[in-house]
Amino acid sequence: MNNEKSGSEAILTVEGKTYSLPVVTGTENDKAIDIGTLLQKTGYTTLDTGYKNTASCTSDITFLNGSEGILSYRGYGIEELAEKCVFIEVAYLLVHGHLPNPAEYENFRQLLKRFALIHEDMIHFFDHFPPNAPPMAILSVMVNSLSSYYPEMSLDPLKTLDTAAARLISKIRTIAAFTYKKSMGHPLVYPRSDLNYCGNFLNMMFDKPVYPYTVRPEAVAALNKLLILHADHEQNCSTSTVRLVGSAGVNLYSSISAGINALWGPLHGGANEAVVTMLETIHQDNDNFKKYIEKAKDKSDPFRLSGFGHRVYKTFDPRGKIIKEACDDLLVALNVSDPLLDIARRLEEIALNDEYFIERNLFPNVDFYSGIIYRALGIPTNMFTVMFALGRLPGWIAQWKEQQEDPDSKIGRPRQVYIGEPSRPFVPMSKR
Repeated sequence: MNNEKSGSEAILTVEGKTYSLPVVTGTENDKAIDIGTLLQKTGYTTLDTGYKNTASCTSDITFLNGSEGILSYRGYGIEELAEKCVFIEVAYLLVHGHLPNPAEYENFRQLLKRFALIHEDMIHFFDHFPPNAPPMAILSVMVNSLSSYYPEMSLDPLKTLDTAAARLISKIRTIAAFTYKKSMGHPLVYPRSDLNYCGNFLNMMFDKPVYPYTVRPEAVAALNKLLILHADHEQNCSTSTVRLVGSAGVNLYSSISAGINALWGPLHGGANEAVVTMLETIHQDNDNFKKYIEKAKDKSDPFRLSGFGHRVYKTFDPRGKIIKEACDDLLVALNVSDPLLDIARRLEEIALNDEYFIERNLFPNVDFYSGIIYRALGIPTNMFTVMFALGRLPGWIAQWKEQQEDPDSKIGRPRQVYIGEPSRPFVPMSKR
């Protein structure tokens, strides 16, 4: 890990006694107070609801500076990666720690081709889900079941990780596409060796025997960017879940399955779906977007514009800038006509020029534009979070791997502050 004790100390005074705690400084000068000995020294723990001020680990995967709008993977700025790489290059970077050279890239690409199919027995699993089963529920179950079909990780997980990572990155798109096809009652479309990663996914989603699908390069480019932008995002809820579950020695497939379930939560991975729901609400109200702008400004009104602002980014979401350009290019290329997209453009125009939104840094974020792109590509709303999971998978794998390789890693075990009944005598049943 590229972190070090800075030599400086934080001084803590508790009940008149003074304690010194070391300060850890990261490579981008982010600082943390190491409280690893706090309980032992003082008898106190810390209380930090939601872990907003707590670093659960050191990591060399992703750097995020919310106040300055900076995001980088393994030291590479997200802007450069999104412009110059395809998704599987970034996936390799996150898992292996460096960008692939031509031989490494070709080997990884061939592994993805080799592992694109899922075991034929797994296809029967789809038949036993209810017709309207949520796609994320199916995805979680199917990914978890991979540990039964590929049990080699139980022997030496780090030795076989490269193979398992390629297998998972390749198969998850097939599982996702099959989930959609089953929900539509359409015949399954198997992966093709002549298509790239994103092109293959789009073809498996939308090709039909009676209506062949044409893979548009503009659609592939937009999807590549979206997956890259979602590939990792530091210690968010789902990533923390993967690490917490993995800390118990759980295999990669089951740890990822747990992360999928965390991402499924509407407060985490459901933001882009909420954007489309908001646009539909406005459209049903005679496209009266000005009414909803005023509702968003009214502090007494619970309505909030979905897809604007971000919990971590206090200025702008760097991913939002990138995906806005991709969104504009795609809508022009596909010549999409959609009333919801027209409303989205008007909301975007207002937010970028209205002082209320500018002063509060409520700019459109990546979720605002990703929902629009997915809709333009024809991906249904209930598949949006599945798309998020496809992008986030390499980050989850990298985080799981990093934790397993860390000699100082321990099973996750947060503390609590008990606020229940104090100690009291037991009352026998006859006297209650």
